[in-house]
Amino acid sequence: MSPRSASAHATPSGPPPPSRTDLIADSALALLAERGMRGLTHRGVDERAGLPQGSTSNHARTREALLEAAVRRLAEREAQVLAPGEWLSGDPGQVAVGLARALHRYLTSGTELLVCRYELALEATRRPGLRAFYDSAGERFRAPLVALMTTAGSAEPERHALSVVAWAEGMMFACAAGSYHRAVPTEAELCRSCTELMRGMLGSR
Repeated sequence: MSPRSASAHATPSGPPPPSRTDLIADSALALLAERGMRGLTHRGVDERAGLPQGSTSNHARTREALLEAAVRRLAEREAQVLAPGEWLSGDPGQVAVGLARALHRYLTSGTELLVCRYELALEATRRPGLRAFYDSAGERFRAPLVALMTTAGSAEPERHALSVVAWAEGMMFACAAGSYHRAVPTEAELCRSCTELMRGMLGSR
């Protein structure tokens, strides 16, 4: 095969294009971050994704189905940013370091996703079906954290896991949509705060 022929058949480098399912869900998240819940429509998603009108309706016929697709994709993208596998396994002593790194990464590069998180969480309080779907998507973070607190020697791993989640959630809200949105803590500051929390719960353990 000649060099020209080989070049013509070469596969371009880089990540593969998203599937239509992910494209629709990503476009829904983009609209949520940009326009809020009222701005999320099937037609708007089609336009944002550059798809023929009706494409989103074929994929998610109802508004609830579209919201569920957004929740599923949000959980996937949050997992990529927060990388729980980096700090929810191994030495419990490294939890504060890993969680601080993950939170700082999210607060400095994922604020649009955080806005989507709050839009969807509030909507879930009004839609029982979406509430169940939202809670199920979040289970991938909660269950490993409970297991980690057990390994760390917690006498009440469920309660302590809730405290860690509440601290992280509060930090994200305060720095993304609250009064500290212009004062994101450094990774070192987040690490110190998380370390203090863990020591308060676990003591010398």
